[in-house]
Order: sequence, then structure tokens, then C-alpha cells
Amino acid sequence: MLSMPESRPYHHGDLRAALLKSAERTLRDKGAAALSLRELARDVGVSHAAPGRHFKDKQALLDALALTGYERLLRTLGAADAPDRPIEERMTGLARAYLGFVIDNPALLELMFARKHEPDTTGRLAEAVDETFGSLTRIVADAQERGEIIPGDPERLMMVVASSLHGLAALVAACALSPEEALAGLDEQVHHLLHGLTPR
Repeated sequence: MLSMPESRPYHHGDLRAALLKSAERTLRDKGAAALSLRELARDVGVSHAAPGRHFKDKQALLDALALTGYERLLRTLGAADAPDRPIEERMTGLARAYLGFVIDNPALLELMFARKHEPDTTGRLAEAVDETFGSLTRIVADAQERGEIIPGDPERLMMVVASSLHGLAALVAACALSPEEALAGLDEQVHHLLHGLTPR
């Protein structure tokens, strides 16, 4: 008697988490273009229709991955922050945490920044973006209150800090600078960022 081929199960313990984990692995190894809901379903061992319960299309999956990235980055920065320390120590710790995140998650970070600028970015993803950048702005405002940073719009000042750190991260991502070199020079970079390059 011929046996019928086994169909893949529809249910999975935590299908959404399993799909995101598989998607992040594919993103890291092959890039966003290689992501496919059908391939992810095959990878986690469920029917090809099962991912549709959590992601209506590939774009919804990309948004969910970007959201995961922002939530992880926010936790990483939160764990590294030391509000009671002087601003240079505090900023160096945050910079080290951010650079570590970038080194570990280059493809995810690229996706996070790409999705941030999409015109249809709404809901939880938009909130996560605001929460992440808002946390950095609050650090600048806190340092201003202590007299550690010049007066001015804390959001604009935060952009100076963020662009410096992200520029360093971009050099690492482009292999123009090794992760070891970037981390080794981080204390000096933060010092120059806070104190400027003009002779004192």
C-alpha cells in the first residue's frame, strides 16, 4: 500500500517566536532579500499557510524583525546606562553597548534603520523608534541639568552624539575599521565628542 506524504503540522508551540528566530538567522546569513514566509515555514516545520496567522506578508515580517531589534537595543542600552556616573563615563558605557550591538547584529541594524524611514511606519514600531531615541535625548537633557553638557535643544545635541556613534558603527560594518580597533578607540572618541577638538 502506498503511504501518503506527511503534511506539515499547522500548529507550533510559539510559532511567532520560532518564525522570528529563523527570519533573523536568514537575515544575518543571506540578507533581507532571501526572506520568504514559505521558506520560514519549511524551516520551522509547519505548513506554508501557518505564518499567515502572525504575518500578513513579508513586509509585516520585516516590521516585526525591526521591532525586535529596537526592543533589544533599548534593553541593551538600558542595561549599560549608569545614571549616577559622570557623563563621560556614562556616554562611554552606552557607546560600548551600542557598538557591541552593531557588531553582533549588523544586518538587523540595517533593517531597523531602513524601516524607521518608511512612510507607513506606525504603531508599535514607530513607538519603539521614538522610545529608543527618546531615551538618548533624556540622557542629554539629564546631563544638561547637571551642567555637564552645553545648553541647547537636547534632541539636536543627541543627534550629534548619535551620528558620531553610528558613523563609527558604519565604518565597522563597511570593514573600514575592525571591531577591535573601534572598541579600543572608543574612550578617546567619546572624550573628543564631549570636549571638542580645539586646543584648551
